[in-house]
Amino acid sequence: MEQPTPYGSWPSPIDAALAASHDGRPEFVGTVGDEVWWTEPRPAEEGRRTLVRGRPDGREESVLPAPWNVRSRVIEYGGKPWDGAIRADGSALVVFAHFTDQRLYAWEPDGGAPPRPLTPAPAPDGRMTGTLRWADPQIRLDAGQVWCVLEEFTGEAPTDVRRVVAAVPLDGSAADDRGAVTELSDDRHRFVTGPRVSPDGRHAAWIAWDHPRMPWDGTELLLADVTGSGAFEHVRTVAGGPEESVAQTDWAADGSLLYVSDPGDWWQLHRLRLDASAPLGVSAPTRLSPAVEEEFGGPLWKIGLQWFRPMDDGMIAVVHGKGATTLGILDPETGQLADAAGPWTEWAATLAVRGSRVIGVGASPRSAYEIVELDTTTGRARVIGSAHDDPVDPVYYPEPQIRTFTGPDDREIHAHIYPPHSPDHSPPGDELPPYVVWAHGGPTSHSPLVLDLEIAYFTSRGFGVAEVNYGGSTGYGRSYRERLREQWGVVDVEDCAAVARALADEGTADPARLAVRGGSAGGWTSAVSLTATDVYACGTVIYPILDLSAWAEDGTHDFESRYLESLVGPVAEVPARYRDRSPINHVDRITAPFLLLQGLDDVICPPDQCERFLRRLAGRGIPHAYLTFEGEGHGFRRTDTMVRALEAELSLYAQTFGIDRPDVPVLELKK
Repeated sequence: MEQPTPYGSWPSPIDAALAASHDGRPEFVGTVGDEVWWTEPRPAEEGRRTLVRGRPDGREESVLPAPWNVRSRVIEYGGKPWDGAIRADGSALVVFAHFTDQRLYAWEPDGGAPPRPLTPAPAPDGRMTGTLRWADPQIRLDAGQVWCVLEEFTGEAPTDVRRVVAAVPLDGSAADDRGAVTELSDDRHRFVTGPRVSPDGRHAAWIAWDHPRMPWDGTELLLADVTGSGAFEHVRTVAGGPEESVAQTDWAADGSLLYVSDPGDWWQLHRLRLDASAPLGVSAPTRLSPAVEEEFGGPLWKIGLQWFRPMDDGMIAVVHGKGATTLGILDPETGQLADAAGPWTEWAATLAVRGSRVIGVGASPRSAYEIVELDTTTGRARVIGSAHDDPVDPVYYPEPQIRTFTGPDDREIHAHIYPPHSPDHSPPGDELPPYVVWAHGGPTSHSPLVLDLEIAYFTSRGFGVAEVNYGGSTGYGRSYRERLREQWGVVDVEDCAAVARALADEGTADPARLAVRGGSAGGWTSAVSLTATDVYACGTVIYPILDLSAWAEDGTHDFESRYLESLVGPVAEVPARYRDRSPINHVDRITAPFLLLQGLDDVICPPDQCERFLRRLAGRGIPHAYLTFEGEGHGFRRTDTMVRALEAELSLYAQTFGIDRPDVPVLELKK
């Protein structure tokens, strides 16, 4: 029987430790012979990522025990860190990047020997110059090599870096000899993805782009002839450009080149056929995906993301949708699209193919991400790995709502609303609940509609959560994501505030008990919201950007070092805009309590931003707390960190909103 209990004070079986233990998701699925492999987070093991082996009989094995950490740092956000193959003698070979030293290692999972290094070790004194990183490996057994992205630091600054497509010998000869690494492409482009090789081995295709563009702004699809020695020649651009984003490429079984790009408003699937008589050696592109307003691709935040995979029978597995995604099988000849049946409403950008079977990573509002196999001959989909388990009774999970709100200039704002929910408690009388507006990172990212125990941590205690896919988010076409062009700190802030006000105006949320929270770019949005609006009573700001000018001047890593030119404008042309929008220059406007959370090893949003922000705030009498975490970078991965952060956030809301929460440590708010 429900007990009348004030919002925010409800007891809940979903504690912070439980939410932290289920943080993260499986990624980068692939096949090694008849087996399906993938990476998986281990928050309780210092946040490392392990490699999981899915046996044909359904058994799962977490291979490569601690301290092995299968994760790349190329462009800092990384990318596909492993590949596997079956050799002629039937033995398996796996190549992976180890996070700690960023070397490539080769490993025979059934051989009994430990992994052996393939690439040189970093400098023992910690110097960046000469440091090598690797991503998106493709094992080439016929050549005795693994082809991948090589990132090489040429100096000590984060932007002193070059990237090329390279070949690493599998015999280990490059482990102590940088000269044994063969560079297959030149470094004319700042960023590259790993190469995809045609079925006959005579051509290679990859994606490249340059500053100041981000990959969702404009990229180029490069095609090269592969010589008998493996060298690339006759490199040419066959698709894409400054205002067309090619997000992925791969080869069909018939030798045609497939790619996803957005010459219109949506990422669509296209095909090029090799044609020696054509000027570039390829035919004119043909669109394969149906003429619908849906995305068949997404933002390339990590190297090697996959929204489609060609199949041996000519069909193409695709991840597609608007706002949400589904797994489908596309017939490229007819354009017919058959979607997989099942409860999954969101699919990650990773796919593998094994004969007539497609393997992906799917989730839903009632289940976390799990490994799903679709049998295309029967249409049956089933979970084959990392199966969701309910750590508590699902009656405590939130019941989300897909909503569209109206913002300034009558623009649409997409959001997911999670009202407070508990089977045991209801509010007394006509009390309205507190709500927390969540601003996602990126900002070119997206909040998926999936089960998140961090959200359930709050909703099961009587807090509402509103995830806002503000203008600039992906999943709704190029025009929607380009609403943020030169408007960062304006459109995102306005959209979040519009959703918060609408919830209050319609009687869903208590207007006096609204909060805002976000990490990374969402931390920026949260901080600007506290300085530019009076909507929120408090806020949680997680590894944020607080000073645009400093961030633009060698204040971050290379990948995003020119991002602000599209988000804010060229700094040389609009320096005042950088100053005027930065929260660090408006600490005098902050009147609401806030919590600041920061990893001390963060090279993307360094702690210096928070420290200078707090020095300017000193003596102003604003209640606040600043928690830092050793060993954490951009994105918290360790169980103890996430527990401390969640409990501190809950304590902030409880103190601000006058809610009794004796079940969490009291966060000390300084003035």
